[in-house]
Amino acid sequence: MKFDHLVLNVSEDYQSEGTRTQNIREMGLLYDPKKGKGTRGFKATNIWIGKEYFEMISIKKRDGGGWKREWVNAFNNGERGLICLMLDVTNLNHLVKKLEAKGVAISPPESIEIKFLFNFISKTLPWHNSYLNFFQNVPMQIGFQQMKNEKVKLNLQKHMVPNSSKNNITGIKRIQVNGPFSVSDFEMLKTVFENSLLEENQITIHLENSQVLVFKKDETFNVQVELNHKNSSSINRDCWIENTQIFY
Repeated sequence: MKFDHLVLNVSEDYQSEGTRTQNIREMGLLYDPKKGKGTRGFKATNIWIGKEYFEMISIKKRDGGGWKREWVNAFNNGERGLICLMLDVTNLNHLVKKLEAKGVAISPPESIEIKFLFNFISKTLPWHNSYLNFFQNVPMQIGFQQMKNEKVKLNLQKHMVPNSSKNNITGIKRIQVNGPFSVSDFEMLKTVFENSLLEENQITIHLENSQVLVFKKDETFNVQVELNHKNSSSINRDCWIENTQIFY
């Protein structure tokens, strides 16, 4: 299990040229807001970092144009920032059955279908996702993703451009999610991530490739994402996208 991507609800000015996009690029992240996908109801733009990425979503129409309903509702209710942390897994069906046997609420594996041209055309994406429930007092959830096969994965990686690895920023090293997590939230995390370290105010999870995921109790919901880098000469070493700080 390892980081795949972070889904963030963002205001439209993160998806057009201006101060916010310039701040992102000044820390060495390659980002072209003109590239992305979407429908009449939503727009998605990506910041590619090695094999991981940030997926930024703005909702253009209240129905979301085919985007995930819970995330659309959160956007319409004013929630901005991290809405879902997606983790890459090798056997999603096995994981779902294992967690269900432990009493953890998780959605069955499903493919994502995007509809275009007033629902006359649809495209099914080549992966399956499952999701844990939202945390009790923190408006985000954890999802798990499995690609259809290795060939599809390698083909998608060819399209992850422009990629910040060209600026020696090669991936995500550590993610810390701070917020008013409940006792039951931590109990759920401990059940899902068997080898996690539970302390009084935080839980630490070690993933593949030496990646670290931390959930820490705090009054305010915010996120810190530390990147892997080497020999960077960027103007800045951090930027913010809504409630999420990216740094190295």
